[in-house]
Amino acid sequence: MLSFDSRGGAPASASRRADGSVGAGGAALVFEDREYSRPELEALAGGLAATLARRGVRSGDRVALMSSNRPEFVVAVQAIWQVGAAVVLISPAWKHDEVAHALDVTSAVLGVGDVPVLAELLPTVDLDEPVTPAQGPRVPPDPAADAVLVFSSGTTGRPKAVRHTHASFAAAVVHWRDALGMTSADRIQIVTPPAHILGLLNIATALESGARMRLHRRFDIDRMLHYIEADRVTIEMAVAPIALAIASHPELEAYDLSSLRYIMWGATPVTASVAETVTRRTGVPWVPAYGASELPVIACNPLVDARLDSVGRPVPGVTVRIVSLDDGHPLGPDGVGEIQARSASVMAGYLPSEATAGAFDDGWYRTGDVGYLDPDGWLRITDRSKEMIKVRGFQVAPAEIESVLLGHPDVADCAVFGVPDPADGEAIVAAVATNGTAVAATNGTAVAATNSPAVAAELVELVGSRLASYKMPRRVEFVPEIPRLPSGKVLRRVLKEQYGRPSDE
Repeated sequence: MLSFDSRGGAPASASRRADGSVGAGGAALVFEDREYSRPELEALAGGLAATLARRGVRSGDRVALMSSNRPEFVVAVQAIWQVGAAVVLISPAWKHDEVAHALDVTSAVLGVGDVPVLAELLPTVDLDEPVTPAQGPRVPPDPAADAVLVFSSGTTGRPKAVRHTHASFAAAVVHWRDALGMTSADRIQIVTPPAHILGLLNIATALESGARMRLHRRFDIDRMLHYIEADRVTIEMAVAPIALAIASHPELEAYDLSSLRYIMWGATPVTASVAETVTRRTGVPWVPAYGASELPVIACNPLVDARLDSVGRPVPGVTVRIVSLDDGHPLGPDGVGEIQARSASVMAGYLPSEATAGAFDDGWYRTGDVGYLDPDGWLRITDRSKEMIKVRGFQVAPAEIESVLLGHPDVADCAVFGVPDPADGEAIVAAVATNGTAVAATNGTAVAATNSPAVAAELVELVGSRLASYKMPRRVEFVPEIPRLPSGKVLRRVLKEQYGRPSDE
């Protein structure tokens, strides 16, 4: 637990927020039974910034942050920015190879965190060490300099680092604050991982607007509902698993949720039946929104009379267009094509840098999502043009899982795809063609002798040992061969038609 060292104390003066106003002396951050005022957070960030400077961190460097949900995460982000460095956000769920790749791509000079794998790969400041509050170094941020790098998987390989400058991330915070109508009168909870763009955006927006936030160590539906009532929370954030947990809670009506203005649904398409169940049982409305790591806030529903069949209208400051999937020409209302957007909040690019060119079309960010704008400007998403699988809001690249599966001696070929899942948005299915002696199955299809539940479990365990748990296949389907084009491209559509039953069937 982050604490004040006995050699120092909180400064008497109040801290200044990003808009220049003076923050109140009340609780800005609450974690379990501990409250932190803005002056306390400011003092702790200054102390950690001084430590980073002593460890050689300089303006323009990149510092890897790999932390569980805890107040030290918030302090560390502020401290890294104070020394003029950029924060490299690494999921605490990642394993050795994933972290090593992230560090290699970003060239981080130092680590900050509480996960042993980071300290194995990079000199690291342990977040469990006491911090002496201080007036640390303050390097004025260069708007064009990198502020945060967050990872987003691509369809053809390992995760890419999305680079946001101070200017682009600040623009995203303003867009999110305005879309949510968040003010200093609001109270929110953070239960999503802060290393994800949505978690960081929620934290930064709460700090900028002066809202009171409660940070949870992990998601627990009973604790979340309890603190909505106890803290009089006004804005609740949800992704699909959280929404389902609320809707299915047997004692939901026992909690007083009347303080909530709305629940925001993000990261995955809204499941209308789930959202409607929550509203029927509690009276609380939903506000669907849409964004991406590369452009954090694209569209949001109005706070009054939000609808579940649309992700909303583009927020002020973001322009959206739809272009033809065939020739790239812009389409008119109701024309279905790729969703593209441009804004001051768009990323500066990717690392590795060569991936950046394909992400833009003449300055427009290519979301990879397919949809349309109706004549009234409501945006609807109908499909994905990319092959990404979205599990609990996290993007998963099929190629990353396939590379692990191909390391198993019994796997001759494989392909990974997603199927609908009511709790997680999508579930991962691995189609595997094995080595071994072919035998005739009951349906006459030749399959390999090594196709067994034991082998399937072994393959799932292999992925779990190398990659984050949310990347583990929910199901393994043994197939005679992987359908491919002459070019070698996997025909995932064919696999989905044959083996793509929803995960709950």
